[in-house]
Amino acid sequence: MAVIIGILLVAFVAGVFGSMLGVGGGIIMVPVLSLAFGVPIKTAIATSIICVIATSSMAQTTFAARGMTNMRLGMALEVATTVGALAGGVTAVLIDGRVLQASFAVLLFYVAWQMSRRRGDIVPTPSQVMPAAYYDPAERREVRYGVHSLPLGFVLSVAAGNVSGLLGVGGGAFKVPIMNLLMGVPLKATIATSNLMIGVTAATSAAIFYGRGYVDPHWAVPAALGILAGARLGPRIAIRLSARVLVVVFEVVLCVFAVLMLLRALGVGV
Repeated sequence: MAVIIGILLVAFVAGVFGSMLGVGGGIIMVPVLSLAFGVPIKTAIATSIICVIATSSMAQTTFAARGMTNMRLGMALEVATTVGALAGGVTAVLIDGRVLQASFAVLLFYVAWQMSRRRGDIVPTPSQVMPAAYYDPAERREVRYGVHSLPLGFVLSVAAGNVSGLLGVGGGAFKVPIMNLLMGVPLKATIATSNLMIGVTAATSAAIFYGRGYVDPHWAVPAALGILAGARLGPRIAIRLSARVLVVVFEVVLCVFAVLMLLRALGVGV
């Protein structure tokens, strides 16, 4: 019972942070399941993928209602990420667990670095490609923007999808920087659109992991329940807070887990 409660609490926190930042919560669930609960890395990844689907579904009830999700952009990029996720899912079941742990540590450091570079938001600029607008309660104004460099974003989304299938993180850790830094989409619209995409991407990988027998209901069910509760709260917080506040806290979390996963991959007890 203590283990179930622990997973529920961890999943709740992962759901809050994952939906707030559009990364799905996998960057928390995988290391915690692997390090704290002793779950085999591939089973932890499969569980995380289920959690990403739950996060995406719940978060959209808030983001879509606010008009922050760019549906056209999300569906366009999802074609590329799904192809990448399919390849990543196949690769993951064939790779040694320590390689996956080391890869996950690198991913966490990369995301922390990206967040440290962008503590604020971009200045949205108009474009004839997929123009959109939403109301930002924190700034009390309507934000209008257009999408830039769509072909480049499409290509890079294949890599984001591959990371999703390989590491079970939904790919949001790459999708958010791609859309925000390279395609000129405001951060909150990026987070909302990423939350939409990660669920579709994760569903592709989930089919592969399930077919290989890595989805264990003993871990997946409590994790999904906790993540659903957290993902209901996360978007409401994200809408009202600045990106700077969220980034500073999350950078610390990312770096701590990256170090722990890297030590485990090197065979150092933690």
